[in-house]
Amino acid sequence: MKIKIAWIGKTKEPALQSLTDEYLKRISRYAQVEGLALRDEAALLKISGRTGNEASKAVSAGKSTLALMDSRGKQFSSEELARLRGDYQDRNPLRLVCAMGPADGFSDAVRSMAQHTISLGKMTLAHELARVVLLEQVYRAFTILKGHPYHSGH
Repeated sequence: MKIKIAWIGKTKEPALQSLTDEYLKRISRYAQVEGLALRDEAALLKISGRTGNEASKAVSAGKSTLALMDSRGKQFSSEELARLRGDYQDRNPLRLVCAMGPADGFSDAVRSMAQHTISLGKMTLAHELARVVLLEQVYRAFTILKGHPYHSGH
């Protein structure tokens, strides 16, 4: 499974960059993963195979599956997210792109191009902290599916 975890904007806090790097390293034990800081939504559309008028063709051509983190998305428990990831891996050979948007959220146009819209919860989190929460939950999903004891201590 290949996963790209993308976010719009630069990391300003060194501690959050360190946590980002740590969770990307942990996830890499289970899947090919790449973390990408992007300039804007256009860059996100490009890395996910959706650009300009080709957006609808890119989805049907199967460039990637796009999952957006958005407060208006569906909420999952850690176990439900693990099942979603496991089902995705079993049924879909496409690269998965999980994306954190800009501080003011994704545009309607970008949301319409995503296959999944996922909420990390009802609480408002700082943008960079939300990224670390996403990375931790992706790592947790892998450990749940592999029966690793990381999750059992919750």
